[in-house]
Amino acid sequence: MIKIILKARKEESVKRFHPWIFSGAIQSIEGNPEEGELVALYSEDKQFLGIGHYQIGSIAVRIVSFEDVPVDFRFWAGKIKRAWELRKAIGLISETNNMYRLVHGEGDSLPGLIVDVYNETAIVQAHSIGMHNIREMLSQAILDTVDGVKNIYYKSSTTLPFKADIHPEDGYVSGKPDNDYTAKENGLLFYVDWLKGQKTGFFVDQRDNRSLLERYSGGKSVLNMFCYTGGFSVYAMRGNAKLVHSVDSSAKAIELTNANVALNYPSDNRHKAFAEDAFKFFAANKTDYDLIILDPPAFAKRRSALKNALKGYKRLNVKAFEQITPGGILFTFSCSQIVTKDQFRMAVFSAAAETKRNVRILHQLSQSADHPVNIYHPEGEYLKGLVLWVE
Repeated sequence: MIKIILKARKEESVKRFHPWIFSGAIQSIEGNPEEGELVALYSEDKQFLGIGHYQIGSIAVRIVSFEDVPVDFRFWAGKIKRAWELRKAIGLISETNNMYRLVHGEGDSLPGLIVDVYNETAIVQAHSIGMHNIREMLSQAILDTVDGVKNIYYKSSTTLPFKADIHPEDGYVSGKPDNDYTAKENGLLFYVDWLKGQKTGFFVDQRDNRSLLERYSGGKSVLNMFCYTGGFSVYAMRGNAKLVHSVDSSAKAIELTNANVALNYPSDNRHKAFAEDAFKFFAANKTDYDLIILDPPAFAKRRSALKNALKGYKRLNVKAFEQITPGGILFTFSCSQIVTKDQFRMAVFSAAAETKRNVRILHQLSQSADHPVNIYHPEGEYLKGLVLWVE
């Protein structure tokens, strides 16, 4: 195995079990590793530090083990098993819930790997060439370990680093469902489009927050902005909302939202969906809402976009504060990893101050428990949310 020697004192983060090695921390490489190859890490004084996948870019190594052990099928299967046992231990899989995240990258000590389960199908998504190279091994480990999973769909054509110059194709690694692309979340049914939908087809990270929204929806007029497949909308309807408006700029998202509402509440005229830009909808629609959900896509995927992202969050929340009724409730989120909790909260604070609304924080939210945050890798806490009471 090729050895990578770190510069003096650059081993400190590894000793604190942080799983990333940045390219600037490397002193020398004994050999010419290919992207995705396993390499061994050593301090300047030749102390073993860990084993990880080598890659081109700012993050040069993603550590998969801090112990000098064989990294073989048994190793990967053990990690999958521990991730599965965690989901069982927290009571996530049940008669009423068969959709969940099985593997959450660094949160499950599997950096570069995401696995979401929808009923009998696991969607495997690699974010590193190292995980891409062992996709079949990982798929077999999932089939051997996870109860109820019969099909594996590999979906990494848009997530692998472009510098690797590979062109993977999405497709089934094992099995194929018999035209059943539905899954159950807390007793509600949803169509999941893992073939063409965003990410793995559904945003399971909002499960707990959708349940909270349901509690607040009774008798309220609800606006679900950036609705995607309508998860918040369906929960609001089960919470006995008076009316629910779902808005997304994507016509395909609106089609899926309407399908999911009809799947759970056929012929229910409380719901209307609009394929419209968020700001244009706010400008044209004069409905006053009692409850608004703002769950936009990531406004900043790179640090260079942070300043504009914060302006975007402020502008969006201003529109919500202007259109929410006195005594209304606002669920507002940021899923941009580089936006900190404090920065997001300041953007929302600035929006409240600009509109001169009196606002109180009821809840501070994060991702659901099947998206665990490795305590040594705080960057894994990407989803930030506030539930606000607006006078």
